[in-house]
Amino acid sequence: MKLPLATHRRSLLGALLLSSFSGLVACASPSALVARPTPGLASGDTSNGADNFYTSAKVTVQKVVFKNQYKMNVVGNLFVPKGLDRGAKTPAIVVGHPMGAVKEQSANLYATKMAEQGFVTLSLDLSFWGESDGQPRNAVAPGIYSEDFSAAVDFLRTQPFVDRERIGAIGICGSGSFVISAAKIDPRIKVIATVSMYDMGAANRNGLRHSVTLEQRKKLIEEAALQRDVEFAGGETRYTSGTPEELDDKSTSIDREFYDFYRTARGHHPNTTTHPTLSSNTRFMNFYPFTDIETISPRPMLFIAGENAHSREFSDEAYRLAGDPKELVIVPGAGHVDLYDRVNLIPFDKLTTFFRSNLK
Repeated sequence: MKLPLATHRRSLLGALLLSSFSGLVACASPSALVARPTPGLASGDTSNGADNFYTSAKVTVQKVVFKNQYKMNVVGNLFVPKGLDRGAKTPAIVVGHPMGAVKEQSANLYATKMAEQGFVTLSLDLSFWGESDGQPRNAVAPGIYSEDFSAAVDFLRTQPFVDRERIGAIGICGSGSFVISAAKIDPRIKVIATVSMYDMGAANRNGLRHSVTLEQRKKLIEEAALQRDVEFAGGETRYTSGTPEELDDKSTSIDREFYDFYRTARGHHPNTTTHPTLSSNTRFMNFYPFTDIETISPRPMLFIAGENAHSREFSDEAYRLAGDPKELVIVPGAGHVDLYDRVNLIPFDKLTTFFRSNLK
C-alpha cells in the first residue's frame, strides 16, 4: 500500500539544545511538554483507565537533546520527582516507545508513573522517529535504535543527581527487543524490563506463530530490494506495515487493536504514521535480539505480557532463553496494546518493586 510521504518538523531542535555536554533545556510544567489527545478523532476504547496522556503534578519535565555515537541528535523528556534532593544520587530508568510510535505514546506515561515512585526517568524518541534525527524518516535501523538506549545511558551518567551505577531500562513493544540488544553489549544497563515485547526480528522473519513461509519471506525481501532501485532513482518512498489508516470488513482483530490506540484520540500523535519505509523494513530480518540473551545474566530481567496478547510468544521465548535472575509476569485478561496505556491493568507496582529491589 502506498502512503504519502510523512513530513516531520524538527525545527525546535536548535532552540532546545543548550550544550552538547548536558543536553538540558529549561524546566517546564508537564502540561507544557507532554502531548494531549488530538481533537476531532473518535475517543477510542478508554476502559480500564486508559490514560496515555497522563501528567502528574508530582514530577517536573525537561526536554533534553543528546547525541548518540553516530552524532545524531536524540530527543527525550527527562522526568524528575518534585522535591528531589539534587545533591543526592538517584537511580534512573530509560523508557523506550513501541515500534513506529513516539515518546508521547506509552513511553511518557511509563516514565511519569515511575518518576512518581522516586526514579529519574527518561523517555526518548528513537532515531528516525519523532523529534530525533535520522533521514529518511521512519527508516528501520535496529542497531541504531539499540544504540539510542546506550546514548540515553551516556546522558544520564553525566547528570549530577543520577547514580551512574544504578540505571535501568524499560522497553515497550518493539523497544523491548532493542533494549535487550543494547543490554547484551552495555553492562551499564543494570536492570531490564520489557512490556508487551515484540521480537522485531522474529516477527518480520517468521510472522506471528511462524505464519510466514520462506517463500513469502523471499518475496518480501525482493520487493524491498527493488524499491531501493526506485528510491535511488528519485522515485516515491513507499511505506509498509504499521497500523492501518482505515478499517474494513477484512481488518483483523490485531488491526483493530492497534487502530483503537494509534488512530483515535486515545493514543494518536501527529508526529508519527507508524509506517516504516518498505525498502528498510527487511533489516529486521537480520535482527536477532534473543541470541546470547543469557549473557545479560546476572543482571535481572523482567518480562511483562498480557494473558491474551498476540505478542505473548515473544516474552515467553525471551524468558525461556534468558539467564537468571528472571521473572515473567502475565497480566490476566490483558491484550498487547492494553499494556500501552490502561493504567488499571499495567502492573506499575510490580515494576516499582522490581526496580527498587534491583537498583539498590
